[in-house]
Amino acid sequence: MRLLGPAELDASSVVANNAMNRGRRLRGYSRELGLKMADTVKGKSWLDLCCGEGHALAEAAMLGADVTGVDLVGHFAVPPGKGLELVVASIPGWRPEREYDLVTVVHGLHYLGDKLKVLADVAGWLTERGRFVANFDVASVEAGSRRKLLAALRGQGFVYDSRNRRIARTGPAVVEFPYEYLGADDTAGPNYTGQPAVVSHYRA
Repeated sequence: MRLLGPAELDASSVVANNAMNRGRRLRGYSRELGLKMADTVKGKSWLDLCCGEGHALAEAAMLGADVTGVDLVGHFAVPPGKGLELVVASIPGWRPEREYDLVTVVHGLHYLGDKLKVLADVAGWLTERGRFVANFDVASVEAGSRRKLLAALRGQGFVYDSRNRRIARTGPAVVEFPYEYLGADDTAGPNYTGQPAVVSHYRA
C-alpha cells in the first residue's frame, strides 16, 4: 500500500468529492450533527471546516452569526458578506486568527489525511465554552489498537458517539496524541456513508 503525503492527497479525486457536503443547508447540519443549528449559531461565532458551497453558512449569517467557512475546493455558491468569511485552504496546516464558539466538520474528516492533528488543532480554537462537533468514523484511523485510540481520544477530552459516528468536545485545551502520522490511503473504498473515503495511518 502506498501512503500519500499532503500535496498528493489534496490532488486526489477522492478528496475532491462533491457528493457529500457541497449543497447542504442549515437544517441538514442539524440532522448530521445532532444540534439545533439555528438556535446554536444565533449571535455566536462559528467555524465550519470543509464547508462546501456555503449555503448553511449564509443562512447562519442572516441569523446574526459571525461565520467562517474553509474548503479545499472553494466552489462557493454564496458570496462573502456581513458576518460571512469564506476561505480556500487545505485544512491540515490552516490556522484561524481567532477562537470560535462552535467548530464543525460535516462529513469532511473522511477526506483529511492527518485527522488526529486536525482534532488536536481544533481543540485550541474553541472559546472557553466553545463546542466542537464533527462526523467521524474511528475505522478511518489505522493506529494499531482501536481500544487504545478511543482511550487516547477520551483522555484528551473528546467524546465519541459510535452509534452516530460523531466526535465532540467542549472547551479549549492543548491536545497531544501519542501517535506519529505516516500518511493516507485514498484507495480504501467506501466508508459507512457509501462514498469513497481516506484512511489515515499512524504509528503508536
